[in-house]
Amino acid sequence: MTQVLRGNIIQAPRLGELDIREHGYLVLKDGVVQGVYDALPQALASAPITDYGDRLIMQSFVDMHLHAPQYPMLGMGMDLPLLDWLNTYTFRTEARFADPDFARRTYRRLASDLITNGTTRVCMFSSLHTEATWILMEELERAGVTGYVGKVNMDRNALPGILQETTEESVSETLRWLDGCHFEHVRPIITPRFTPSCSNELMAALGRIARDRGLYVQSHLSENRGEIAWVKELHPDCAQYWETYDKYGLWKDHTVMAHCVHSDARECAAIRRAGVVVAHCAGSNINLCSGVSPVREMLRQGIWVTLGSDIAGGAQLPMYKVITMSIRASKVKRMETDWSEDFLTVPEGYYLGTTAGHRYFGGGEGFAVGQPLHAIVVDDGDFPEPVRPLTVRERFERSLYMLHRHNITAVWSHGRQVK
Repeated sequence: MTQVLRGNIIQAPRLGELDIREHGYLVLKDGVVQGVYDALPQALASAPITDYGDRLIMQSFVDMHLHAPQYPMLGMGMDLPLLDWLNTYTFRTEARFADPDFARRTYRRLASDLITNGTTRVCMFSSLHTEATWILMEELERAGVTGYVGKVNMDRNALPGILQETTEESVSETLRWLDGCHFEHVRPIITPRFTPSCSNELMAALGRIARDRGLYVQSHLSENRGEIAWVKELHPDCAQYWETYDKYGLWKDHTVMAHCVHSDARECAAIRRAGVVVAHCAGSNINLCSGVSPVREMLRQGIWVTLGSDIAGGAQLPMYKVITMSIRASKVKRMETDWSEDFLTVPEGYYLGTTAGHRYFGGGEGFAVGQPLHAIVVDDGDFPEPVRPLTVRERFERSLYMLHRHNITAVWSHGRQVK
């Protein structure tokens, strides 16, 4: 079935570039993009058209790092540093997901909130509970969210008897979870929480599972100076944090590492060399006083940078807020570096929160031909009246900074309209 969407189409095919088609046409066949046009080809004159008028048709957002079981604690513990925050709030909240009914209620709300805020692809941590992880994947699939979910592994330095597995339990439950993953659009990803939470034996087992089953990996890297020092105590044979993953086969192409706030030149070189993907989480890094990641320098070095909300260290789920927070954080970095490092522009932030993330799932450049549509439709009609007519480019920038979920009037995920 051929379908045509008409409106002001805005895509980011490359870092820093915007392609804007005013009152353009986006052509789909069975939900797959066939092309973006300024004028509708004559051959499609009789195709059904959904006319969004003067609204904006934008790429949907991608959240490359968030903790689903932390959704109930959004906005809590924001005055604590990372390790204290984990022990005071996070681990006890995640322990509640031993209750499947609580997991169902929470994850159904989370999945719905992702879609209504325009996020259609995710790379997400669950808790260590197998049943709750399956429930999370079911609810994401039901709502129309696509991507990767990982059952968290942690066999040390948590809350024994409340939120901690034995090594044997962690391995056996991971295998049981993987054998029960039969979802169409939500796939499993191996998820050691971070090096301090996983024994050497568990890390080695997860590396073997990832290799044998051909699975991607996600974890955390160089978020906080106290964490980095702790990792060094646990692995004195490793000169740098990243090596604790590398020696167990977890440091490889498409591994997602969140934060990388304190990654130096040598660690950044290792990230680029291995094809590791950075999930930059500006809100969380500022909330927990971890620092400001050197995103501009990473981009200059050719590192694949994406964005993550990192709820609940980051207190905002909507990715349009994550994008603008990333821009603000880059301006702080510019001031920290005596104005020598350029901040992220709005088109660059939009690219990192959309195309850079969509590429992880096989997406192309912007609304790429041959790709299932991931898009949102934005109605900015209730924004404050401007003093003059705005260009579509100005309306786009204003929308990133001023959006609320009610402004997102339609959402397309993997070629299906889900809102």
